[in-house]
Amino acid sequence: MSSLTYDLTLAGLSVGSAAALTGVGLIVTYRATGVLNFAHGAIAMVCAYVLRQCVVEWGWPLWAGAVVTLLVLAPVMGVVLERFVFRPLSVLGGDPAQTLVASIGVFVLLVGGAALLWGQGARDDAPELVSADPWGQLAVVLVLAAGVGAVIRWTRFGRELRAVVDDRGLAVLGGIDADRVAAAGWAFGAFTAGLTGVLLAPFVRLDPYGLPLLVMEVVAVAVAARMRSLPVAVVVALGIGVAQSQLTRLHPSGRGEPLLQAVGANLFVVALLVACLALPRVGTRDALPRTATARVPTPQGAWIVAVILFLIPLGFAGSDLHTSVQVPALGVVLLSLVVVTGRSGQISLGQAAYAGLGALFTALLAAGRFPGLPRLPELAALALAVVLVAPLGLLTGWPAITRRGLALALATFAVGVGVSRFVFAQPYATSGLSLDRPAGFEGDRAYYVLELTLLTLALLATHALRRGRTGRALAAMRDHESGASAAGVQVPALKLLAFVAGAALAALGGGMLGMGLRAFDPTAYDPVRGLLWFAAVVVLGADSTLGALTAAALLVGLDAGARGGVAAALVGVLAVLVGRFPEGPYEAVRRLRPRRGARLTATGLQARGRLQRAPGTAAPPTADPDSARPGTPRRSQPPTLHAADGDPPPILTTHNLQARYDGFTALDGVDLTVPPGKITAIIGPNGAGKTTLFHCLAGTVRPSQGRVRYGDRDITRLPAHARTRLGIARTFQQLAVFPTLTVAENVRVGAEQGRTTDPAAVDRALRLFALDGPLRDAPAADLPTGTLRRVELARALAGAPSVLLLDEPAAGLDTAEVTALARILRALAADGTALLVVEHDLDLVADLADVVHVMTAGRIIASGPPAHVLDTLDARETAV
Repeated sequence: MSSLTYDLTLAGLSVGSAAALTGVGLIVTYRATGVLNFAHGAIAMVCAYVLRQCVVEWGWPLWAGAVVTLLVLAPVMGVVLERFVFRPLSVLGGDPAQTLVASIGVFVLLVGGAALLWGQGARDDAPELVSADPWGQLAVVLVLAAGVGAVIRWTRFGRELRAVVDDRGLAVLGGIDADRVAAAGWAFGAFTAGLTGVLLAPFVRLDPYGLPLLVMEVVAVAVAARMRSLPVAVVVALGIGVAQSQLTRLHPSGRGEPLLQAVGANLFVVALLVACLALPRVGTRDALPRTATARVPTPQGAWIVAVILFLIPLGFAGSDLHTSVQVPALGVVLLSLVVVTGRSGQISLGQAAYAGLGALFTALLAAGRFPGLPRLPELAALALAVVLVAPLGLLTGWPAITRRGLALALATFAVGVGVSRFVFAQPYATSGLSLDRPAGFEGDRAYYVLELTLLTLALLATHALRRGRTGRALAAMRDHESGASAAGVQVPALKLLAFVAGAALAALGGGMLGMGLRAFDPTAYDPVRGLLWFAAVVVLGADSTLGALTAAALLVGLDAGARGGVAAALVGVLAVLVGRFPEGPYEAVRRLRPRRGARLTATGLQARGRLQRAPGTAAPPTADPDSARPGTPRRSQPPTLHAADGDPPPILTTHNLQARYDGFTALDGVDLTVPPGKITAIIGPNGAGKTTLFHCLAGTVRPSQGRVRYGDRDITRLPAHARTRLGIARTFQQLAVFPTLTVAENVRVGAEQGRTTDPAAVDRALRLFALDGPLRDAPAADLPTGTLRRVELARALAGAPSVLLLDEPAAGLDTAEVTALARILRALAADGTALLVVEHDLDLVADLADVVHVMTAGRIIASGPPAHVLDTLDARETAV
């Protein structure tokens, strides 16, 4: 082995050891708490700064500073985070959206706090805890990984840790102190983060932004290990470190030289992209922000105040106006997050990349350096840059089709980091660029007027995505993706639309920001900025355009009027309080307000009036239908929801249907016919395969073998929304309503996305389930379970389906409501609708069904009329 190869290998082992430490810490924290700690790099940075402060500034011995930093400060930080930030979230149920926001909030808070305490300049005098010889670092990593692996695998604490991760509630019922386990996991994770920071600091420039991002780039190590295997994480980290070091020997020539050199110098970023976009994903729970309550209305007069405040800078001059110019531009960028995150419920941590590309393309087009295009005037360059960047939204939009929650967060973060490292940080793309303002708008005041005009257009476009059919479809997808797909919403296309529109808005804002500063500054669009912007928009109202404008004013104004880092610290504080105030600062303000006396709704006032009647009096037969008992459907004859076509409705059939999950056979050769005009029921024990069969029929699960046919058409490969538009509607065992929409809007989604063109279909469905009157305009989030079940049924029927799949439709209904439901279902069958019901209430099945199928172990073992099948089952149970 040559001396150069040996030296490069040692250097690679040193980098790989630090990466392995990061992977070990992330995996332990994730396995103990279920949280991917986005603040890991920020904790590493703070510990590196504290060690430098102790040793360099205060003159402590190195060993004393290391003890205080690594054995006291770092574990205490982990315990404090667990106790005051993430434990409240676990009590609320561990919602992944809030957990992600809190984790990013801790990152932003620590970065902002470090900038306030130590300044934003880079330091290169960090003390060296371990010698440059990598064998010491490698030994530390191997000992830690082996020790942690042994504890997790062979000790009682390890068994408790695995139990808490699998099911925290069940672990607590089993006598495990889940809080102690989580605190220990956070303490160890923070210790490894601190150790990573103090090991890396002597070899990189220590600054509040660079080191946290450098540490988070190696999250690929943990993702490649599936957030579980410590040995895999160590091997992957060491392998990438050595490979990256060896690639520095390559000196390619030609036009591809700069890009190849960038890849060789950023191999961990390449691994991050591959791990997050190509490998099997981690984190399968829903994305954000699924709001549990109705949207908080904008206070009256708030927009008038906002307009006045945005006009005030026109009276400024000098540096004040130069600073104000940045606010409208950043406001447009943050509106892109309102579209992607607030309107469509998708996590996007890479919007800074699209803003930077907008600024870069504008500069290149205005300078005549964009390949294949002539030099353009600045406004034309900005418009064309938006057009060019918008399709690039597919970089994050395409992964969003199959990813959600943590997996989507990682994918968008990886794209942001990749664009920053391979485009913004490369001289071949950005050297010598300057950016002027459009002709006639060179002055700050004139340019500010232009920005206000563009901001107004962006606000109108964002507002349009909340109204009408598209707005309701976006809200449905945000609130319940599976329910939206079942209602006929084309979820994949809608996600792509949201990301493309978000990329266009971000590019517009980025170009405006670049022209306002008269330069392309890559640091203004680094991934840390993207995390800060995301946290700011979410905590101030992800679905609020006014919140985005407020966030822009705060981020620019606080940092301009005070020491850098104040805005990040404030946003971080708001984000870490998400566990205390899940609905954001609006909820905190409401709690501080004095409570007023309770007020009854219109339905409540009607109920009180009936209770105040003299005993024995009854409502007259001609009473207003809205005066019926709240929550109970009226007993009038159900109206027909769709007209007969003349031809008999198609029959839904399956042939030899099979489905497997990780080697387990959930369906094993199922043949089923759902005829029109009949009610078919499926019964069986839990785990029999009923739900899997239901999903295969609805299109949410694709069978591994067999066919699903709708009439003469093979629909086995059709997605759920396409089947809905053919006439196959479904409901869910767990309620699938859209809480931010009203009752009428929920039902309208089903009518708009279904196959009906009758404008009266919504009103008929509302009347059929007694949802008209005051209820129709009530937010779905405020309604009881029984009413929501009727909302879901009304939405399914509003699209005039010919086949209706009902998964435990009586769940949550009282006796009167179940009776009314049975009457409605019989009327629908008499009207020609084919109904398939999965139900555990055997009395309802016996009273309702025409044919009953019994499933067990993925097979249909008995079929026939209800009386015969149920009597046979009773006889078998008696014999047993």
